[in-house]
Amino acid sequence: MLRNSLNDTLKDAMRNKDKQAISTLRLILAALKDRDIAARGEGHDPIGEDDVLEMLQKMIRQRRDSIEMYEKAGRTELAEREQSEIGIIEGFLPKQMSEEEVEQIVVDLIAELGADSIKDMGKVMGALKGKYAGKMDFGKASAVVKTKLV
Repeated sequence: MLRNSLNDTLKDAMRNKDKQAISTLRLILAALKDRDIAARGEGHDPIGEDDVLEMLQKMIRQRRDSIEMYEKAGRTELAEREQSEIGIIEGFLPKQMSEEEVEQIVVDLIAELGADSIKDMGKVMGALKGKYAGKMDFGKASAVVKTKLV
């Protein structure tokens, strides 16, 4: 289970005194705990594996945005730190699909669902998230869906 893996990796990082890994793993676990508390407040169980994978992907997107801003501002040391965090987070995600694989899946799913206009984008994206959580970058997939549904 992903939660156990996160906790075990944190323990290993603490034993190895890996400050970057400790910091990143604590951020992940804090975000996970926040989501669990929010879910409990709404009367739900703690979030599931797919939601954890989605949260990790969102954390990676946030760091990529930060890298872009840091590089524009000439803060390469901060950009490198964010890149290091991305590497740690990606270690918990399944192998990501290539752009070609994403495009082929989108084309097949559009045909399967009979989607023919941009109005069907929500239906296509929902199906993608249901089937491929944690395996593809939904930001990139969204762009592919838009180009195929126009």
